[in-house]
Amino acid sequence: MQSIHTDRLILRNFKATDAAGLLEYTSNPRVNCFLDGKMNTLEEAIAEVQKRINDDSHIAVSLKETDELIGELFLMQEERDSDTFNIGWNFNARYEGKGLARESAEVLLEYLYMQKGARRLYAYVEDDNFRSQKLCEKLGMRQEGCMMEFVTFTKHPDGTPKYENTYMYALLKWEWLKRKESPSI
Repeated sequence: MQSIHTDRLILRNFKATDAAGLLEYTSNPRVNCFLDGKMNTLEEAIAEVQKRINDDSHIAVSLKETDELIGELFLMQEERDSDTFNIGWNFNARYEGKGLARESAEVLLEYLYMQKGARRLYAYVEDDNFRSQKLCEKLGMRQEGCMMEFVTFTKHPDGTPKYENTYMYALLKWEWLKRKESPSI
C-alpha cells in the first residue's frame, strides 16, 4: 500500500520497527474478538509484523511526528473481484479519545471507495464494544441489525462457549458521497 498522510497520522504497511507497538496493544486485548490475535512476547510480535509487511489487508496507523505505531485498520474483500469489503480497527488504549481512530478510518473509507472501487463497506461490532459502535456512527455507517449469539471468543467458567451478540454496520458509496457533500448529515 502506498502510504497516506493525514494531519496527524501516516497509514502505511507494517514495518519491522512496529513490533513493540503491536505487542503493546495486542498483549491485553480489550475486545474479545481480538483474543485470537493476542501476543505475549516481542518474538511473537516480530513474527507477526514480518507476515504483515507486504499484506495490504492490515494497515499500520502511526503518528506522523514520530512514526510510532498506535493501531491498525484491516479490511477483507468479500471475493476477489467483489466491491464489498469488511473493515475494522484495533487501537492502543493510550491514544483513545483523541479522534485518531476516526481520522484514520475516514481515510480508509476514502481509499476503499475511490481507489479500490468499493460499493459497500460493513463492520461487525460486538454489543459491548461501545467505542467501535460510536466510531461506526461517526463515520456515517448505519446499524443494519444485531445477530444474536453470533460468535464466541470466550468460555463460561464451566467451559461452555459464551456467545456474543454482534451488530452489523454498513455504508454504501452513494451514502458516503452524499454525506461528504453535506457534512452536517
